[in-house]
Amino acid sequence: MMRIILDWNPSLSSKPTVSTMQTTAPASLALAKIGQALVVLGVSAPSHAPEWAAWLEEIGFLPGEAVKVMARGLPGADPLVVRIGQSTFALRRAEAECIAVSHPAACLA
Repeated sequence: MMRIILDWNPSLSSKPTVSTMQTTAPASLALAKIGQALVVLGVSAPSHAPEWAAWLEEIGFLPGEAVKVMARGLPGADPLVVRIGQSTFALRRAEAECIAVSHPAACLA
């Protein structure tokens, strides 16, 4: 996703300038902003819970699937309400950290 920022300081010039800033995708679903459209890159489980990878893939967290964080619990932002495809799940933050994500446009390149 590219965000265009319009900067204008009348004391420096009479014309506004346009700059671009590339917004970065979070490394994992646990760091995603609420409502941010993302795509699953892959799933990796922690060594203390190797079964999480298979479980997350079984419920739909497969490479290429669209995913979005819908809400976060309070306090501590745990659990996360996550939409994957047409399904909605509550994931603990530790489980969401296993899911690598990217912006949809980055997957098309």
